[in-house]
Amino acid sequence: MTRPGTRSNRAFVARAARVLAVRPVLWPTAARQVARMVSPQWWRRPPFLPLPDPAYVQFRLETQYGHGAPADPNDVITYLEWCRTSDR
Repeated sequence: MTRPGTRSNRAFVARAARVLAVRPVLWPTAARQVARMVSPQWWRRPPFLPLPDPAYVQFRLETQYGHGAPADPNDVITYLEWCRTSDR
């Protein structure tokens, strides 16, 4: 598995964003999930963006896919749909 923030991880985020872009009903759910995952006091540390802790992302990807396996952007949609139904 590559380090968080590497080119392959950025490419995955871009692919997941494209898959999500055509599902506006999931945008509020995605925003809530991002807000829940951001590092505490993210504004105090570079890059001063509301991003999840890279170690947490690495852990979640490794437990979902295994070491070094590619992540599937469609799994993001499945996860967000589950979150949407669970939040009701």
